This record gives sequence, C-alpha cells and structure tokens, in this order.
Amino acid sequence: MKNKQAGFTLVEIAIVMVIIGLLLGGVLKGQELINSAKVKNLANDFRTIPLFVYGYQDKYKRLPGDDPEVATRFGSSGTAASKPTGFVLGNGKIEGNWDSTDLSSENVLFWQHVRLAGLAAGSTDFSDLAKAGLPSNAEGGRIGLEMTAPIKGLGGTYYACSSGISSKLAQQLDVMLDDGSGDKGSLRAQSSTTTDKTIDGEAYAENKSYIVCLAF
Repeated sequence: MKNKQAGFTLVEIAIVMVIIGLLLGGVLKGQELINSAKVKNLANDFRTIPLFVYGYQDKYKRLPGDDPEVATRFGSSGTAASKPTGFVLGNGKIEGNWDSTDLSSENVLFWQHVRLAGLAAGSTDFSDLAKAGLPSNAEGGRIGLEMTAPIKGLGGTYYACSSGISSKLAQQLDVMLDDGSGDKGSLRAQSSTTTDKTIDGEAYAENKSYIVCLAF
C-alpha cells in the first residue's frame, strides 16, 4: 500500500503569505519610524546650535568659544578654555574647523562654554577628549560649528555641520529644514569623502554618506 504525502492547501499557503506580508510590513514600518525619529533628532541639532550662540551672546555679550573672560566668569571649571593655542580670544570669531578634536580650538571650546553657561548638557571637563565628550548626532557622526563656510555657496555668518548622515536621511533632513537640494539653499551637503570646499554642495545620491551644513 502506498502512503499519501500531504501538502499545503491553497488556503494554508495564502495564510502563510499574509502572515509574511504583515511581518515585512511591520519591519518596514518600524524602520520608517526609526528613520523619522533620527531625522527629527538631526533637525533638532541644527535648531539648537543657533540658540546656544545667541543665548550666550545675549547673556555674556561674547561668543561661546571666543570668550576671554570664561575663566573669571566660571572659576576653575573654565580654566581649560582660557588659553586656546593659536587663536585670539575676544576677537569676535569662533576660530577653527567645525570637526576639530583639538582641545585648544575655539570650535571645541564652544561646547565647554555653552555647557558652563547651562545652555547645553554635557561635561565641562575639557582636560582631555574622553572627558570632554564632544557631541555626536543620531547617526554617530560629529556635530560642530564654524564661521568659515565649509561648503561653497553657503551664505550666512555661522555654519552648523553634522557628519556621517546617509543619503536618505540627509535628503529628508534637507526637505524638513530647507529646499531638499544638497547643492542649493541654506542647507547643503557634501560627500563624507570629499574635502574640496570649492564646490557648491552635491546632489544626493544613493548609498553615500554626507556632511550636511546649515548656514544661519
């Protein structure tokens, strides 16, 4: 006698396909929600940096990072910021590159000053990089500020930059804060591998990582 081998019915296969579809839909929806949260977080970084600059100026009549009276103002906790090497304190400029890791750079001391002033959260011990805990964005890239245009074509006085942002998130961020074009407007993007500051930003391309800068 031959044994009959049972198989799946069309109804069973249909049920399995529906379950798989629901699971995939849930995963995709979850990823979409995660990406949306990251974009909002990235946008918040760009919105708060101007508040730090203007809040410090309004309170102390100096630029954070360029304040020559910081040691007197904040006592011993401000001594690490009192003598930046190679820069002139009190000249009305936050000098250095936005992504500097040099503790004597005014761009790095910017973060100590706004933290000492209670405008931003974080360590005020800038005796070494590990203790300073320089801020990072939702993608793990650096966040910073400088006063020399990091990307050609950007107008403004200050430039807030954020690195390591995927093309998808960078474009969503651009749509939220500007015009959606990486090579136009007040928010522009540059490939993370590009160091040429003579180009007017770059159009977004898939599977690339970007440095995004906002002028204000």
